[in-house]
Amino acid sequence: MSESTPITPNPNPSEALDSVVINPSDQAIATATRSAKTRQMLGMKGAAPGETSIWKIRLQLMKPITWIPLIWGVVCGAASSGNYIWSLENVLKAATCMLLSGPLLAGYTQTLNDYYDREIDAINEPYRPIPSGVISERQVITQIVLLFLSGIGLAFILDVWAGHEFPNVTALAVFGCFIAYIYSAPPLKLKQNGWLGNYALGASYIALPWWAGHALFGDLNWKIVVLTLFYSLAGLGIAIVNDFKSVEGDRQLGLQSLPVMFGITTASWICVVMIDLFQGLVAAYLVSIHENLYAAILVLLIIPQITLQDMYFLRDPVANDVKYQASAQPFLVLGMLITGLALGHAGV
Repeated sequence: MSESTPITPNPNPSEALDSVVINPSDQAIATATRSAKTRQMLGMKGAAPGETSIWKIRLQLMKPITWIPLIWGVVCGAASSGNYIWSLENVLKAATCMLLSGPLLAGYTQTLNDYYDREIDAINEPYRPIPSGVISERQVITQIVLLFLSGIGLAFILDVWAGHEFPNVTALAVFGCFIAYIYSAPPLKLKQNGWLGNYALGASYIALPWWAGHALFGDLNWKIVVLTLFYSLAGLGIAIVNDFKSVEGDRQLGLQSLPVMFGITTASWICVVMIDLFQGLVAAYLVSIHENLYAAILVLLIIPQITLQDMYFLRDPVANDVKYQASAQPFLVLGMLITGLALGHAGV
């Protein structure tokens, strides 16, 4: 048996420690890689290519980051109905409606949009699944069909669960899918027109899930429909924010987004004026129905949005679009809930 080698303590332990310390530049690269992969999964700008899992690729097509406002819209609609009571059954109903509005129908919309935007994405976002070639067009079409059928089926289940004589939620789901189709697909392709396309997008993110939540727990009436369509004009401004990342591709392919039509600076001002103005007008309406406290809270939520617009968006809308949305949109969506609570309290 061979004699074992004795272990000699290192007289300079700091050298041993130095040998295992991670280079700060390596840490930065690892952090940036994780960030890029997270962005890829959520469907955000600045993602990284190279994903191989087909399920992660399918999820990337559905852009989970876009589900949040639709899920929140259901909450606002439930609040505006004035009939939501905290119970296990109502929580399950609301959660099911959020699944419908977010992962299924928003996922359908985003996958459909990616399919018809594959040429633009090849210029603006070549790391997206279709232009990068990591998923076939046939697989994408299959995903679109399955999400559509699942969404309509779940909407019908919600109507039966709520005891609706007329399938309100199903009708809204079909209507929303139709709007998503004409937004993305020729011959109409509403997104080719900056005003129509952005309003369709804004209404889809504010009005449609709001109507679904309201219809699930109450009677959807024309006042709620008109007011949320009006509120969606602020959503039009939010939709314009998304156009700044694709100016070059839109210009090359002849899409008349507002940044292409008016230029970066003018379009950024149109964007922020619409976001602030129509929220302010909704606050004025709340005053008119004597919901003064809710109106005051809504105004207080508009102020930080204006501040962040000046700090980030108006200074460089192309570079700061994501930073602005991340910092300002929480105040906008909280204002939506305040409005929903006010409408429910007033019995509108």
